[in-house]
Amino acid sequence: MVSISLGSSSGDHRVETVLLGHAFIIERIGTNGDYRLFCQKIRELDGKVDAIGIGGINLALVAGRRKYYIRDAVRAVAGMRTPVVDGGGIKDSWERHLIQHILPEEAGLTLRGRRVLLVASVDRYGMAEALVEAGADVVFGDLMFGLGIPIGLRGLATIRVLAAILLPVLTRGPFTWLYPTGKKQDQVTPRFGRAYRWAEVIAGDSHLIQRFMPDDLTGKTIITNTITAAGVEAFRSRRAALLVTATPEMDGRSFATNVLQAVVVALSGLRPEQLGPADYLDWIRRAGLRPRIERLT
Repeated sequence: MVSISLGSSSGDHRVETVLLGHAFIIERIGTNGDYRLFCQKIRELDGKVDAIGIGGINLALVAGRRKYYIRDAVRAVAGMRTPVVDGGGIKDSWERHLIQHILPEEAGLTLRGRRVLLVASVDRYGMAEALVEAGADVVFGDLMFGLGIPIGLRGLATIRVLAAILLPVLTRGPFTWLYPTGKKQDQVTPRFGRAYRWAEVIAGDSHLIQRFMPDDLTGKTIITNTITAAGVEAFRSRRAALLVTATPEMDGRSFATNVLQAVVVALSGLRPEQLGPADYLDWIRRAGLRPRIERLT
């Protein structure tokens, strides 16, 4: 299976592995923010691979029970025969399970009362709910990391209200309004230092975390995904203490959630709409896939 991303090609990677007796070639291809090339690559793969993941863009953002479909993403995959996924099925199942069970039971990481900065809740609403249910003191960085407005948000009700106001408009514009693509993913411009300093745990998309991170992350826990060897070193050099990714480490990197979802779709032989949260958990366990939990210092 192949992941086509609007992100930088510097993160491209190819792995060959065997899961449940099936040989897999897993490849990530970045298009450096070129939307036309992104669409072209997706079309070229239609009918030629078992599943396609898309990165650097979501099919939809989520707040509560509502999904806000992103026009650019829907256009890119319209009429495809091959299943196309954006990682949403993993975010609402395996990432939620990671917060609720794996971290406290296997990593000894108790989140109750811990100060957590989740950089974008509408990208990972399942994680947002799980963090709140775990008793964490959560600040949602959607306005900061999505729109550049230096205001942290509290409460899932606030997220749902603002999403209902803003996302019907924002999702109809260029996706670059909401997320860094192409070479912007390789740039680090420190901002929102107060939020980073306040947090004990920083969670969410790695590109958003790294885009504005300060030079000092001493003692922080990072819960993220789509992390390359260079990204790991960037966190280690800033003295972060613990790195957690929902997807396993494969040949030096942890792929995005869209890759893991595409793997499950390929293993199951089902369409994404036929798989629920329990199905994703079951197939991931059967395949023996485990999150990455790495002490950095």
